[in-house]
Amino acid sequence: MKAKNKILVVACSLGFLALLYSCASIPKKAKAVENFDVNRYLGTWYEIARFDFRFEKDLDNVSAQYSLNEDGNVTVLNSGYNYKKEKWKKAEGLAKFREDKDTAKLKVSFFGPFYAGYNVIAVDENYRYALVAGKNLKYLWILSRTKGIPDEVKTNYLKIARQIGYDTSKLIWIKHDRNDNPFLNEK
Repeated sequence: MKAKNKILVVACSLGFLALLYSCASIPKKAKAVENFDVNRYLGTWYEIARFDFRFEKDLDNVSAQYSLNEDGNVTVLNSGYNYKKEKWKKAEGLAKFREDKDTAKLKVSFFGPFYAGYNVIAVDENYRYALVAGKNLKYLWILSRTKGIPDEVKTNYLKIARQIGYDTSKLIWIKHDRNDNPFLNEK
């Protein structure tokens, strides 16, 4: 086998292993919600806080809409207002359970075959507030069914996040000052 072919095989193998690892990831000290009811989780959620990353850079008024598709997977429609470009942005994706549907360990993709961890690590009994961890300590979201969150829920979720190892001082608190989202309830 030529050297170039060997390098290609090794690179593809490493890429495949990295993809498998990223699909099944949850931060080491985090635990996904058990007895999770996906049907109660469906609908619209507002992003209250997040760690900033390039796909949500410069977005406020961020919301996510979840619905079930015919395969029993979760379709995702994220949208937000880019305040620098002064326009709405959306991203459509697909989430699948990594284990049984009673455990809130999912993987989500907005880019074809590339999935990342989406783990609900806290949700109140009425499914009004949620704390979501990504595949590692670089991804964290606080979500609410409304554009705000009570102080006691905020305090509790920040405590949980810090116990897992998140640096909560890096959270960006999202503004919700617009009511003209053209994608909200589009589905």
